[in-house]
Amino acid sequence: MMPTPPQSHLPLGTGVEFDAIRAMLQVWGSQASGIGDDAAMLQVPAGESLVVSTDATFEHVHFRREWLTPHEIGARAAAAALSDLAAMGATPAGLLLALGVPPAWRGEMEALAHGVGEVAAAALCPIVGGNVTRAGELSLTITVLGTSPRPLQRAGARTGDALYVTGMLGGPGAALDALLRGATPRDVDRARFAAPRARIAEGRWLAEHGARAAIDVSDGLIADAGHLAAASDVRVVIELASLPCLDGITPEGAASSGEEYELLVAFPADARPSADEFRAQFDLPLTEVGFVAEGHGVGLDGRGGRVDLLRGYDHLS
Repeated sequence: MMPTPPQSHLPLGTGVEFDAIRAMLQVWGSQASGIGDDAAMLQVPAGESLVVSTDATFEHVHFRREWLTPHEIGARAAAAALSDLAAMGATPAGLLLALGVPPAWRGEMEALAHGVGEVAAAALCPIVGGNVTRAGELSLTITVLGTSPRPLQRAGARTGDALYVTGMLGGPGAALDALLRGATPRDVDRARFAAPRARIAEGRWLAEHGARAAIDVSDGLIADAGHLAAASDVRVVIELASLPCLDGITPEGAASSGEEYELLVAFPADARPSADEFRAQFDLPLTEVGFVAEGHGVGLDGRGGRVDLLRGYDHLS
C-alpha cells in the first residue's frame, strides 16, 4: 500500500493539553498527519481488509521507571502495538497515541514522543491522532491500523503444518528476571527487553510466502502457542531442543520468555519457507520449532510436557 499523503493539522486551542500536543507535533514533524480533528480519516486500498489493534503500556505493570529511559518507554510501547500488525501480515496505515501523564512525567513528554516517533517512522507508519490527559501514573495506549489483502489469523493452523519462529529467544525474560532481582541484566538481554522490534516487513514476507496462521510472541512462546492452538482447534507441539536461544539462555527460558515480539507462524508442510532466503532478506533467523497435530493444547517434544512459565509480564510485583 502506498503511504497516505500527510494532511495539514488543524489549528489547536489553548490549554495545557493542547500545548503538550503542539510539543509532540514539533517532535514528529511531517510524520504526524491531520492532527486536530475529532477523528482520523484513512483510505483503504480496494480489495484489502482494515486491520486494527490496541495495546496499552502502564507504569508499575509493564515497566518501572528505573528500568527504562523515557525514550525507550515510548519506543517499546509503539513496537508492542505495531507487532500485532506484523502478526497479521499487515502494512501499517496509522497510529494513534492516548497518553496519560502524571505531573512527575510532564518534563519527559518530548522524549516519550521521540521514542514513539522513531519506531513509527521505521515502520513507515504515520501518526494520525490520539489524546493527552492528566493521570496518576504514566500510560501509553496505542491504536494501530493497517491493511492487508489476506490477513494472517490465529485460527488458520491445520494438522500437519510446520511451525516457525523468527529471531532469537530468551533475552527479555532473562532481563526481566534480573531486574526483578535487583540485578543488572546482560547488555544483550537488556537490549532485547528495552528495544524490541516489530517484525512488520518479516510478517508481510511470511504471508506472501504461504503462511496461513501467525501470532506474535508477547506472553511467551508456550503461552502464545496455546492461544494459536485454541483459536485453530488443534494441538501445537513445540520441540524445545530446536528453539533458537540467545547465548546463555536455556530452551526452557526461551520457551517462557515474554515480550519477545517475534512471530510464531504456521506453514503447510508441503510449502515450507526458505530459511536461507529469509535470513538473506532480513539478516534474521527463521527456525522450524515444531508442528501442528490433532488434539488440543500445547505439547513439548511430542510428550505433552509442560514448561513452568516466568512471572507474568502483566503482573510485576
